[in-house]
Amino acid sequence: MQIKSNTEMGKVFATLTIVNRADQIRAEDGTIPPEQIRSITLKNVLVDTGATTLCLPPEAIAKLGLKLQKEVDVATAMGIGKARIFRDATISMFDREGTFECWELPGGRDPLLGVIPLEALGLEINLKNQTLKPLPISPTETYLTIL
Repeated sequence: MQIKSNTEMGKVFATLTIVNRADQIRAEDGTIPPEQIRSITLKNVLVDTGATTLCLPPEAIAKLGLKLQKEVDVATAMGIGKARIFRDATISMFDREGTFECWELPGGRDPLLGVIPLEALGLEINLKNQTLKPLPISPTETYLTIL
């Protein structure tokens, strides 16, 4: 029997591809060639139900060329600080895709995938098995609802 250390227990990691949606739009209208669409694939992204949305380090945001949307005041363990929010990060996982805002993490921090993209993409966390799986989306069963 293999026992996981406490530092690994209950953590879920994922691989995701992130694309600059603004580049995709420019490629669709012929302004830039498709090979100039900026994208990155990140491995071992922590799926964090305590995080709201996608959180990336500055280096990843710079590689993607995401545009600053706004700067906001946030409460942190060290007091009130500033956070930068960027726009148009398209996440692709399990043949599903969605565009989200992206919060900048302080340098050196690992990327996080929060609950808003998880819910929008219909992804479910299984902490016991440390996996992430897509919820059904078919003509007979779907996670999507319109009420």
